[in-house]
Parts: sequence; C-alpha cells; structure tokens
Amino acid sequence: MTAYAISEVEILDAEQGQRYRELAAASIAAHDGRYLVRGERPQAAEGTWPDAKRMVIVEFPSMERLREWYASAEYAQARRIRQGALERRLLFVEGVAPGGA
Repeated sequence: MTAYAISEVEILDAEQGQRYRELAAASIAAHDGRYLVRGERPQAAEGTWPDAKRMVIVEFPSMERLREWYASAEYAQARRIRQGALERRLLFVEGVAPGGA
C-alpha cells in the first residue's frame, strides 16, 4: 500500500536548506519516492497556516520503503544538515487501499 511522508517545514538557513533539498531529493529517488508537493505554501481553507511554513508531501510505494529511506545512509547525511537548516514536523501515513473508502 502506498505511504506518504508529510512535512511541515520552516527554512532557517537558505543556503543549508538548498543543500538539504538536493541531498534529500537524491535519497528519495533512490528509494522509489516521488514528490507530490515540494515546498509550497498551503492555502488554508479552514483554520490558519503560518506564512513561514511550507508543505512537502512525498509518496513511496509502501511504508516499508518509506522507512528504509528514512533510515538510509543517503538520507542520514541530509538529516544532519537539516538540523541547522530547517525546522520540521514529519509525519508518516499509509494511503487508502485500491478500492478502499
């Protein structure tokens, strides 16, 4: 079943943030992930969303593949850079099975 990594992101250091993006993108692709949303500012239809926060949604073929990506050596390098580059809330969620409601 498809799984998603959903991030709420605030950039703290633009230069390091760009380096993180490059490393993260390469590691995501290496683990069969693909961006559905990348660094966009959501339009809040209900409630509020802080101007500084952006949204990232990455799709993986399965939760197992998503977890492999997150624990990978490739992504570990990006995670080290992320600590000073951006503040983030990261969620993992499984999608709905085909034909599911």
